Amino acid sequence: MSIRIVGIGSALPEKKMTNNEIAEMVETSDEWIRERTGIVSRHVSTGETVASLAADACLRALEQAGKRAEDVELILVATCSPEEALPCGACQVQEKIGASKAVAFDINAACAGFLFALHTAWAYVEAGIYENALIAGSEVLSKLVDWSDRGTCILFGDGAGAVLVEKCDTGGLMSFTQHSDGRKGFVLSCGNRQLSNPFVRPMHEEKYVQMDGREVFSFAVKQIPLTIEEALKKANLTPENVDLFVLHQANKRIIEGIAKRLGVDISRFPMNLERVGNTSSAAIPVLLDELHRKGIIRRGQTIVLSGFGAGLSCGACVIEW
Repeated sequence: MSIRIVGIGSALPEKKMTNNEIAEMVETSDEWIRERTGIVSRHVSTGETVASLAADACLRALEQAGKRAEDVELILVATCSPEEALPCGACQVQEKIGASKAVAFDINAACAGFLFALHTAWAYVEAGIYENALIAGSEVLSKLVDWSDRGTCILFGDGAGAVLVEKCDTGGLMSFTQHSDGRKGFVLSCGNRQLSNPFVRPMHEEKYVQMDGREVFSFAVKQIPLTIEEALKKANLTPENVDLFVLHQANKRIIEGIAKRLGVDISRFPMNLERVGNTSSAAIPVLLDELHRKGIIRRGQTIVLSGFGAGLSCGACVIEW
């Protein structure tokens, strides 16, 4: 028994922010950003929220699958940028789309979050608890970015992607692997609300994304090929058997480095980061939706998904589409 993706959808904020607009705010240029990241533009919220973007993506996934919200049994929202601590984003999505029978909760594994949520849905189905699940990766990272720090503000974008998965007897999710290394967690971090109680006075400092780019790059280029090979080995496959590698869209150089280490031509690593930037947990499902709508992904293909980021955490899975 496994799960198969039967519907996909995505949602991006209306506002599109170019490199030239960022260059008006910090000392950088379109050429500098393109050369180091591959990013040309990204979408930035002007009011859209994690929950509203996720709900739109979920509704499109349901529409594409020809399914009703009231039949959804489980809703998982992967996010590291919710607007509210309570209620969770998944419960807000449940209310917005009318999935009254579903149980809902969030997962925070940052850029690996969508994959961790996908694996969680598989576990629920494998255990016989549920037969379907809506899984969304949704982020509004623009509120976590220091827009005076050119090392981070050039990278991130807002958006959401979602998939509907159902129980299947053959094909679907063939294998997966996931890892975390908390020893290096603070090479990519973002503070939250500070401790404040009758005994502690907070410092009231603004908290933004902090990143050691070299450490993150090294982690991704070294660890992700190993993680992908581990997942392929579990499925009795090799990189040569894979039609497409759909990776977290962090940086063009990272993806090129992973492809080189795997010995796979870069043409099998589709990218859309030039138009959307790094959308963390939303990156993989947003790209999947784009590839599916363009007819690039087709039934019967073997697809590898892999995500990596803060934690430091990473994962990969092999899917028969």
